Amino acid sequence: MSHRHSFRGLLPAAAALLAVAACAVAPREIVLSGPTMGTTWNLKAVPGPGSAGPEDIRELVQQALDEVDVALSTYRPDSAISRFNASASTDWVEVPGSLAALVAESLRIGASTGGAFDITVSPLVTLWGFGSGTPRQQPPTDAEVAAAQARTGLGHLEARLDPPALRKGIPGLALDVDAIAPGHAVDLVAERLERAGIDRYLIEIGGEVRARGRNADGLPWRIGIERPEEHGRSVARVVHLEAAAVSTSGDYRDYFESGGIRYSHTLDPRSGRPVRHDLASVTVIRPTATEADGLATALTVLGPVEGFELAERMGWAALFIERTADGTRSRETTAFTQASQPAESRP
Repeated sequence: MSHRHSFRGLLPAAAALLAVAACAVAPREIVLSGPTMGTTWNLKAVPGPGSAGPEDIRELVQQALDEVDVALSTYRPDSAISRFNASASTDWVEVPGSLAALVAESLRIGASTGGAFDITVSPLVTLWGFGSGTPRQQPPTDAEVAAAQARTGLGHLEARLDPPALRKGIPGLALDVDAIAPGHAVDLVAERLERAGIDRYLIEIGGEVRARGRNADGLPWRIGIERPEEHGRSVARVVHLEAAAVSTSGDYRDYFESGGIRYSHTLDPRSGRPVRHDLASVTVIRPTATEADGLATALTVLGPVEGFELAERMGWAALFIERTADGTRSRETTAFTQASQPAESRP
């Protein structure tokens, strides 16, 4: 599945960018940003009467992001996920509720996509030289792939929500949540904003976006979807959000070449190897950023045919951009066409 360099360096392969408005920011709109885990967070919010001030909101966001780091950063040996990965126990291991919920959601997405999304791919990611693995100049052998794949599989992982805990079916199982953790972070910040009485906002972390309500001008939030280009960044499509999240996954910036063959960082957990299709990026709109993030990854693995057919059948709002001899070709599901329009324009 698609894997970012690390949870500390989360620049996604294809980011859903905040569209830049031509006019000045409305006076009552709070704009905040900051660094987090190797990437950045950006927030636009329209506070209501009696809402917290900018510095209180900044502290609220930072506290949520610190919680995510403590739970999910594989670069922290003391994080909950690092401790679980290091354990050889096949008994239930107590974890924070947020981690148990994230794993449960990952298992659900994995099941709904036929195993195209699999957070147990850590041995494969390392083997292929992505994430924290040593960059490769040539692909691993079939025997090496088979050995790594033997230590993966959603069937070897269980999640319990009450009390929150995880259990491995095999001692060597290790989790890699880079393909869904940014969306989880966005959702956690959104939850804290709403709990603080802020119900008009747009939050973006490392390219994952969630919006609610309308901006200070009373218009839906406008989000630019990046054109899949290896060099430079430009907007291919603008969508309008009022109560949804958007995520883009792609394979056009993180890869290596050997013997004239391009090996993408997008690994298919079912084969243990990089995907070989011509899909450049997939953008998904869903109610939560966690789900959008995971599904964008899974549909990228499935490719332009199998992925599109599944998304259309399931009613998922998804935009597929495929490489062709003449450039790129876009194809969107019926749900995407509807979800990307302003509310007043929808049938």
